[in-house]
Amino acid sequence: MATSFPSGDTALPHILISNDDGYLAPGLLALVNAIRPLGRITVIAPEQNHSGASNSLTLSRPLSIHRIAGGERDGFVFINGTPTDCVHIAMTGYLDHRPDLVVSGINQGENMGEDVLYSGTVAAAVEGVMFGVPGIAFSQTDRGWARIDDAAQAAHDIVKQMLSHPMPKHPQQADGIATLLNVNIPNRPYDELKRWRVTRLGNRHHSQPVVVQNNPRGDKIYWIGAAGDAKDASSGTDFHAINEGCISITPMQLDLTDHARQKAMAADGWNRD
Repeated sequence: MATSFPSGDTALPHILISNDDGYLAPGLLALVNAIRPLGRITVIAPEQNHSGASNSLTLSRPLSIHRIAGGERDGFVFINGTPTDCVHIAMTGYLDHRPDLVVSGINQGENMGEDVLYSGTVAAAVEGVMFGVPGIAFSQTDRGWARIDDAAQAAHDIVKQMLSHPMPKHPQQADGIATLLNVNIPNRPYDELKRWRVTRLGNRHHSQPVVVQNNPRGDKIYWIGAAGDAKDASSGTDFHAINEGCISITPMQLDLTDHARQKAMAADGWNRD
């Protein structure tokens, strides 16, 4: 079974940390170092980069778990699977006790608008929520890890806020539905990361076309195109907050039901006995 990093106080909350960039990613190490004072930390991350993995589970092969001994990542655990694999395994048998919070990131690059449907970073937090544990997904808006320690310090502040002010369940939510936050942090100095905005997901234009190339044998190969630019970046969206230099904090839920459409279809005679 797993052991967490010692904190000197077993009353502190147990925080499970994962990511989708892999256990060697600078964003993961910065996040762990920043959050370590807030609780007992367990790190279970993918062996390799799994950006865009979404909520995929590995069902076609067995998974292996390895623990690092020594160095700045001493105690980190990595799995040859997806971010969802990491949290799922933690929740269903690897950890002795269920954690109090799942934190994912810090991702290299933004996860805004429709990005959250593809993001392995968000998926790791979602997997915790599916087991009744609150989750926070952290992403840094620009790639390259610039100002990653500043972003990690901002993440510390948000996790501290979450732990000190637990959110009550929404009155319309069923029992057991935990809080899920998607957080995007600009690549700025820490002193400029004091402004937070509670936002909704914006909207992107369609993705750019695939990039078509030929492999050495002359066969066509295809690279997925870049994400589309912001389409809805109006006030209140995650895109707008980031454009204003603020941290974007978007509360999300797992219910994908279109309730308005459900009622309209029922009224239009779609229900048949």
